[in-house]
Amino acid sequence: MRVGAYTLVVERTQTTSPVRVAGSGLAAVVLALLLASFLFWTPEAGPWAAYRIAFGYAFLNPSGLLATLHRAAYLLLCTLAFLVPLRGGLWNIGLPGQVYAGALAAFAVPFWAGVRQAASGAGGALLWMPLAAAAAGGALGALAGVLRAKLSVNEILVTMMLNSVLFWVVSDFIKEGGAFMSATAEGESFTLPEAFRPPLPFGLPPSAYVALGAAAVVDFVFARAASGYRVRAFGLNPQAARYAGIDPLRVSLGVFAVGGAFAGLAGYHYFAAVPGLYKIPTNYGYYGDLSFYGIICALIARGNAVGAIPMALLFAGLSVGGRFAQGALRLPFGVDYAVLGLLMTTFVVSHLVDRYSLRWQRAAPQPALRTSSSSEEAR
Repeated sequence: MRVGAYTLVVERTQTTSPVRVAGSGLAAVVLALLLASFLFWTPEAGPWAAYRIAFGYAFLNPSGLLATLHRAAYLLLCTLAFLVPLRGGLWNIGLPGQVYAGALAAFAVPFWAGVRQAASGAGGALLWMPLAAAAAGGALGALAGVLRAKLSVNEILVTMMLNSVLFWVVSDFIKEGGAFMSATAEGESFTLPEAFRPPLPFGLPPSAYVALGAAAVVDFVFARAASGYRVRAFGLNPQAARYAGIDPLRVSLGVFAVGGAFAGLAGYHYFAAVPGLYKIPTNYGYYGDLSFYGIICALIARGNAVGAIPMALLFAGLSVGGRFAQGALRLPFGVDYAVLGLLMTTFVVSHLVDRYSLRWQRAAPQPALRTSSSSEEAR
């Protein structure tokens, strides 16, 4: 774009400093909160009071902080479920379906034990439940990987359709006489007996600590391990990777199975390990929709699993605190969704700022056009 004697030039930056990335991320958060302040404006209280209530509950209130940490662990597992296939150039949009599959598999363990054995002998089920959840999510993800590698079926379409299928499978299990329906027939699953509930060291279930450890392991594998190198090579250039002997089926199947296993474990974490729930509730679809924020966390963190931890914590805090402030101030439904949506938008803009730079440069003088009269004189 030219303005007078200068031209605006857009250039792609070759390297981005960590300071610039951190600064643009912080600016994105501040901008999103400023834009969202209009949503919290009520006759009784202004946006400052709303943010004080939201952040105070999410990060300072003991109950709210635990709820934030539980949700952050869930989002981190969903982030890993998307990030691992993404490193292989594949998009796992089936997080909700894999979460549902993991939840059903986890609840199938106590259901079987309750029929075949006494509920008091459930010690082994505490280990089998997360394993079954991870296996079910991994199997559902592997299906998309096989279809992609063998039949070139678009993995986005497959995983999106599986989301819908698993949503109604869960409905069939917990509603209208389903196998997992509660005794009171309230459209939700049975509540886990005390013997099937995991321990809570420092207030968090083991699945939360697994999520933190898995983030470090994922980054290590992609940075140092040969298997991680093969996945990254396939993601950067599938044709060159095939020529180098990397099996597309092995990569697609592997990354989707691992990603699905993380999502299945997320289903176990929220429905079977979080205090106050211990069941598949009627609004289970809300938690499925919440899993999509794992995609945003992975993209914002630029595929870095450890770097996604603060993003998961921020999104978890805003969703928990925003919902609490919504009720405390009697705000319209969906304000918390709007805040998260604005935050995602500003982070996308911050990525563009990181990748591109603008500068003005003096434009080259344009050659003078010869008039018709001067042309006639020349003749």
